[in-house]
Parts: sequence; C-alpha cells; structure tokens
Amino acid sequence: MSMQNPVFIPGPTNIPDELRREIDFGTIDHRSSVFNEMFQPALAGVKRILKTTTAEALIFPSTGTGAWEAAITNTLSPGDKVLIGRWGMFSHRWIDMCQRHGLKVIIVEAKWGKGVPLDAYAAALYGDRDQDIKAVMVTHNETATGVKSDIAAVRELLTKAKHPAMLLVDGVSSIASMDFRMDEWGVDIAITGSQKGFMLPPGLAILGVSPKALAAMETAKLPRTFFDFRDMLNTNAAGGFPYTPPVQLIRGLNHAIGMLENEGLENVFARHHRLAQGVREAVSAWGLKLCANSPDLYSDTVSAVVVPAKFDGTKFVTHAAEKYGVAFGVGLGEVAGKVFRIGHLGMLTDVMVCSGLSAAEMTMRDLKFPIAAGSGVAAAQEYFRKNEAEKLSPLKDAA
Repeated sequence: MSMQNPVFIPGPTNIPDELRREIDFGTIDHRSSVFNEMFQPALAGVKRILKTTTAEALIFPSTGTGAWEAAITNTLSPGDKVLIGRWGMFSHRWIDMCQRHGLKVIIVEAKWGKGVPLDAYAAALYGDRDQDIKAVMVTHNETATGVKSDIAAVRELLTKAKHPAMLLVDGVSSIASMDFRMDEWGVDIAITGSQKGFMLPPGLAILGVSPKALAAMETAKLPRTFFDFRDMLNTNAAGGFPYTPPVQLIRGLNHAIGMLENEGLENVFARHHRLAQGVREAVSAWGLKLCANSPDLYSDTVSAVVVPAKFDGTKFVTHAAEKYGVAFGVGLGEVAGKVFRIGHLGMLTDVMVCSGLSAAEMTMRDLKFPIAAGSGVAAAQEYFRKNEAEKLSPLKDAA
C-alpha cells in the first residue's frame, strides 16, 4: 500500500506532519520537571476538549479498549448490574468485556443501523425499582455502522427516572471530531483514544471522570493495578506518573490539542460535518445508501456504505488496497461483507476526501458496481464548491 495516499479508515487516522515532528523527540528523565511541563497542559487540554470543568482527566498508556477496562474496574464490583445496548461491533465488544469481568449485563438489542434504543433504556430504568443498575453504557458514535446516538437524551431518561446509575460513554470515534459535552450531558466517564480525533498514533487511553465516578472507587471491588485511577491521580498531582509514561505521545497530545484549539473547536466540528456531508452527497449520487437508518443518526466521522445485493464490501476494500493502494474500512460483525466504510475524520481536507471518493469509484467500476463514472466525485465537488470551508485549518501552522 502506498504511503503517499491518505487513509480512509475510521482510525487510526492520518497524522499531520507537524505532529509527526512533535513526537520525534528524544529520551528525557520522565521524573523531571521537563515531563510535567508537557503533561499538565495536556491534562488541562483534555478537559477543554471534553467541555468539562468538574471532571478529572486521566491518560493511560493504552487504547480505547484499555479506557473501557479502566472505566469498568475502577467503578464497579463483581455481580453489579449494568445496562448497555448492542447496535454495532463496538457496543458488542463493551458488552463482552463487562461479561468477562463478572458483571450482570442487561443487554438491549437494536438493529444495526439504528442508535441508542431510548424506549428500551427507559423501560429498563423505570423497571429497576430497587435501582440495582449501577451503570448505563452508551456508544456515542458506533464506528462499525456510522451511527451516532443522542447522549443528552439518555441523561434525560436517567434524570426523569430519578435513577442514580452512572452514565459511561464510549466517545472513541467522536471526541475531538464531533461535539461532546461532558458536563452538560451529565456524563460520568467519557473515554477515547489518541488515534482518531487527536490525529496521533495509537497508544493513549484518554478518560474524563466525574466526581460521582471518582466516589464510586471507594466501593468498587473489581481488581485493577495498571489502570488504577487512584494511583494515577495521586502521582499526577505531584507531577508524575505511576510507571514509565509514553513521553512522546503525551508531548504529541499537548500539541494536537493546540492544533484543534487554534482551528477552533466549533470549527473542527463544522469541518467534520461538512466533509461528511460531501461523502454523503457522493453516496447518494452513486445510488447507494448508508447503514445509518436516518439523517439524524449520520456520523460525521465515518460513513458505512451498503453495497448492492450480490456484491461484497470486503472484496471492495481488498481491491482498493491491492490495486490503488488506498485503505477503506471493512464491515464488521453483522454487517461484514454488506458495507464498506469511509473514514472522514482527523486531518482531512476537501481535496483529500475527493481523492478517496475517486479511488472508491474506480474500485466500484472495476468490480462492476452499478454506478455512473464520476457521479459521486462530481456531487461532492458541487457540495464543497457551494459550501466554502472555514479559512482556518488543522494545517494552518504546518511548516
């Protein structure tokens, strides 16, 4: 696969050159003040990205999966009941993790292509008369299906039901790319990773943890060592880390936050929406549909495109990689072979998106998809021409 071509998978994303230079950094004494001078601003920046003034920011050397495990083990005990819906591969994996940790999981099934099933969540919460449910878990942006869910509506359900359960949200493929309001939405733990909206290589598990979730540590009995919130908080307060930190990635995170804030966080969200809409215009022009069932569910970071009957989404991805050196995302779980995914998050521009759509069209024509040559690219071009980009961009300060 050509390293000159941008990737169009929904993470890891393309890394801006200036971030690559920033993490090209020599070894330092991580117990010196030099480390703390880059670490403390990164923690403060994470809180700004999450839009919280009340939560603690925590950073572990791991991925989003590690952040899931940290959230569970620090706040829950074996046998605790948790409520979670399954409407995609990543919500499915969170369920699997909870079950492996000995939690009693109340699973709400929803069709893949739909978002959080609010009616079923409401029924479970109102039916929990003894309020045994300790946590409600929601995937904000289901990467497998390109579906976003309404987190504010889930918090409203909890409030109306007067239910004390914590609200844990997987924001791995949304945070730093799509609007996320931790305090306003009453999120108790928000989790993400470094390799998507923050435009870095994988390696950082990033969490926002509310005072309520921190208090839950006092009674939580699931074992944890590497992911212990208390160990991390105690050493962070003194300017350190409980073990060897990933210095280069933390340095990169601090710089990535600066890039996002230089562009303006609301501009970042608007750019992602605009690029996503260009992709959606192309999909419509091809005569295809998205896996997401309705426009209110459309993700601004990834589009899962349903392939026509008798065609194979996985073969599309393989052919694009082998012939054109371009990476798209395969379908996962229940939609394996039924979709291909176009990631449009992180460091992307109109021109980069158009190049990806062109590669997708060439691939579909090779495989005899019933599409008109140039139709999708033209549709995206027209949308971008009529909807001018913001003057600021994530590349503004690149050398």
